[in-house]
Amino acid sequence: MPDKIVIERLEFQTRCGITPEERQRPQPMAIDLELDCETASAATSGHLSDTIDYAQVAERIVELGSKEVCALLETLGEKILTLLFTDFPVSRVRLWLRKLAPPIAQTAGSVGVKLDRPRAAHHAQATDPVPSRFVTQQLHRLPKGRALDVACGTGRHALYLAAHGFEVEAIDRDHESLAKLTVAAAQRRLPHLTVAQVDLERRTDDRPEFPVNTYDAIVVCFYLHRPLFSWLVEALKPQGVLLYETFTIDNYVRHRHPRRWEFCLAQNELLRLTSSLRVLSYDEGEHDGGPGMGSVFTAQLVAQKPRQAVPTHESS
Repeated sequence: MPDKIVIERLEFQTRCGITPEERQRPQPMAIDLELDCETASAATSGHLSDTIDYAQVAERIVELGSKEVCALLETLGEKILTLLFTDFPVSRVRLWLRKLAPPIAQTAGSVGVKLDRPRAAHHAQATDPVPSRFVTQQLHRLPKGRALDVACGTGRHALYLAAHGFEVEAIDRDHESLAKLTVAAAQRRLPHLTVAQVDLERRTDDRPEFPVNTYDAIVVCFYLHRPLFSWLVEALKPQGVLLYETFTIDNYVRHRHPRRWEFCLAQNELLRLTSSLRVLSYDEGEHDGGPGMGSVFTAQLVAQKPRQAVPTHESS
C-alpha cells in the first residue's frame, strides 16, 4: 500500500457556478486531499525536501482557487489535479471539492464532487483532445450515420464522433492539423475517420466538399464564414442535424476575442442564417468554453433539416 499525505478541509474562496452571479462573487469552498507518494526517504533523512510539503500544496491550491472562474466544480477539480500532478511527485490523488454554502434552499450541508485519479490516467486525459461540453451534451440528438466536422482543426470533435460510431469526414485548410488528426485516428484505431484539406473561404460556386443530402450530422464549432450556411443546409440529409457553436459579439465586447468583431455572430444571427431548419435547441449567452478558454459568450444551435427542405442555394 502506498504512503499517503492527507489534508482535511482546506478552505478557500473562489468564483464557481452556472449563474453569472455565482461567478461574480467569491464563495466559500473546502477540499479534502489524499495524496499517494513516497515518504520513506523523508522518514530516514528528516528533510522536508525529501517529501511533499503540505503547506506548499495548500498555498498553491488557495492561489489557484482565488484566480479561477469556472462554471462547474468538475472544471475546477480538474485544474487542481493538473496542478498537483505537475508540481508535486504524487502518484495518485483523491479529492473531495465542495461548496460550503450552495445556492440550494433545501440543502443544509455542502454539495461537491469527488475525483480519484492516478497520474497515468490524468496524463492520458490531459493530452487527449477534449470535445466541447456543447457537443457532448447534444450527442444524443445526432442521428447515427455519416458526419461532417467543418473547420475541424486537430479534430477533437471528429475523434469524439468516430469513437461513438459515426462515419466521419473532417475538413480543414491546415495541413499540419490534419496530419495530427490522421495520426490520432490511427492510434485510436478509428478507420471510419477520413480527412480532406479544403480552403473553406475560397471564392467559388462549386463546393464538392458539401454534397447535397449526404450527411446525417454536421458539426461546426468556433468557426464562422457566413457564405457557407446555405451549403451546410443543403449537405444535410432530410432530418439530418446541425450542431453549431461559435462566438457572439458579446464575447468580443467583453474579451476582445476573436481579434476581429466580424468573426462574431450578432444577436440571433445564427437563427436567421439557418431559418430553413427546425430549431431543436438554441441558447445564446455565457457558457463554459472548456479547458484553456474559461467563460465565453457563444450561440449554441441544434437544428434539423425538414423531410422536404426548401433549397437555400442557387448556383449562378
